[in-house]
Amino acid sequence: MRDDYLKEAQKVITDPMILVNVVSRSAKQLKSGYKPLVESLERLSAEDMALREIMEGKITYQLDEETQEA
Repeated sequence: MRDDYLKEAQKVITDPMILVNVVSRSAKQLKSGYKPLVESLERLSAEDMALREIMEGKITYQLDEETQEA
């Protein structure tokens, strides 16, 4: 995973646990054949592509209501 992408994505999703979950879910989808939401001229791993999607605002998240109450 590229450190510069990780640092930029942390500015968008500040909670590390949520960031890991969002990256993990997106990377899993990319590996299973989903089309990336961003263009890249360089060949990136699924995890780096997920971080780019977060950095560019293509991926967001919403907490489950039950999780928020706990």
